[in-house]
Amino acid sequence: MTFFFEVLLGGLLAGMMYSLVALGFVLIFKASGVFNFAQGSMVLFAALTLVSFMEMGLNIWLCLAITLAMMVVLAFLIERVVLRHLVNQPPISLFMATIGLAFVIEGIAQAMWGTQVHGLDIGIADTIFEIKGILVSRFEALTAIIAAVIVGVLALFFSRTRVGRALRAVADDHQASMAVGIPLQHIWVIVWAVAGIVALVAGIVWGTRVGVQFSLTLVAYKALPVLILGGLDSVPGAIVGGLIIGATEKLAEVYIGPFFGGAIESWFPYMLALVFLLVRPEGLFGEVRIERV
Repeated sequence: MTFFFEVLLGGLLAGMMYSLVALGFVLIFKASGVFNFAQGSMVLFAALTLVSFMEMGLNIWLCLAITLAMMVVLAFLIERVVLRHLVNQPPISLFMATIGLAFVIEGIAQAMWGTQVHGLDIGIADTIFEIKGILVSRFEALTAIIAAVIVGVLALFFSRTRVGRALRAVADDHQASMAVGIPLQHIWVIVWAVAGIVALVAGIVWGTRVGVQFSLTLVAYKALPVLILGGLDSVPGAIVGGLIIGATEKLAEVYIGPFFGGAIESWFPYMLALVFLLVRPEGLFGEVRIERV
């Protein structure tokens, strides 16, 4: 049983890392009703920018401040160059725009910082400590705490602030939101900036674990099963979905994997998400939409 709980806890902590990436998708979807295909590229851009400034010998806090400022500038440019021209357009147009943005952001990152692989060290040793016989990664435990704090802040932001309520109104109807005086352009800049900050946190976590490289954009695909289970428009759902995916993939690898020759961890979450789509396509915490036809 000790081994079982050790595997379970390791999966839950890994799931929190997936949730950090999923949160960026949720933020954009709540503000525009569109799946942001460029979130993985934003994670790469943020991590690559941070590590490049750190390699120049700058203080880590100064590097974080500069990177945060650049993510805000990126959000402003995305709104001004792309989103402003797609107000009240079909969701498929916005989705296709985010696909183009993904390649543009990757190209900008490559032009600015090059294509070499970087190691990211933020001064947190990935040591192991023991809790009642269960081995726990200190880095993953810290990641879980950070993710929980971010979710709490975002949940309060969406439910308790005027900007948060405006974000939900914009997602429902662009034209109606503008008619009642909600500044759509400002709202989109805010939500993309917040998504950029979340992308920076996810980039730091994943960059420290696997290195800062262009394959970091593929981390976004790990968030897809999380979004399907938790719901595309639910901030708490991103965490719950991440916990479920992280725990089940680890347990499946250990206890079911031997029957399939092993290595099922890479595809098991997608099979689970596929089954879940057949039962509850809106996710555990997603809003059920009923449309009259």
